Amino acid sequence: MIRIVIADDHTIMREGLKRILDGADDIQVVGEAVDGFEALAHVRKGGFDLLMLDLSMPGRSGVELIRQIKDEVPKLPILILTMHEEEQYAVRAIRAGARGYLTKESAGTQLVSAIRKVASGRPYISLEVAEQLAMDVMPSNEDLPHKQLSNREFEVFTLLVSGKSITEIADLLHLSAKTVSTHKTRILTKMNMNSLAEMVQYAVQHRLLGPLKN
Repeated sequence: MIRIVIADDHTIMREGLKRILDGADDIQVVGEAVDGFEALAHVRKGGFDLLMLDLSMPGRSGVELIRQIKDEVPKLPILILTMHEEEQYAVRAIRAGARGYLTKESAGTQLVSAIRKVASGRPYISLEVAEQLAMDVMPSNEDLPHKQLSNREFEVFTLLVSGKSITEIADLLHLSAKTVSTHKTRILTKMNMNSLAEMVQYAVQHRLLGPLKN
């Protein structure tokens, strides 16, 4: 039996995932979390085999949460289930320690097989993500600016280009508005840009403008 914890802040999504898993006799949902803090509490308590984690939740989330979980329980398999289709999100999540990456759009047909594969110790990623991972370790003349951002800066970048204000981002990430503003300044400097409009244009050009939850 594969015992899993579902960490997603949307009740409807959690219920939908549980319905998908009802037909799998070898998978049992033993816990749920609505934010990063609850996810960490489950991790520290133990008693399950796999964590299904949404990338965008209130509080500690995303790549930073993955890193913390892997620091505390290195052997716990993590399957990312997210709205983000872009490979760059997946690459960062895999590098942080996630073993699988699945978009919510694909969950209906691929969720059970993804859980079984990740729980067995094998990775579950798309061909596009595998290709991106391979390309990232190869020498390249093209060093894209967004790859110079730290994981937190990349998270702030994606929220800024999706239309979130400094205050909204501060609330979402449980940071001060001053800290978010500092991140924005560093992002502009690292990417050699002067305005948010340039950031948005860059995000569109490089397919980084993924769907984010409100």
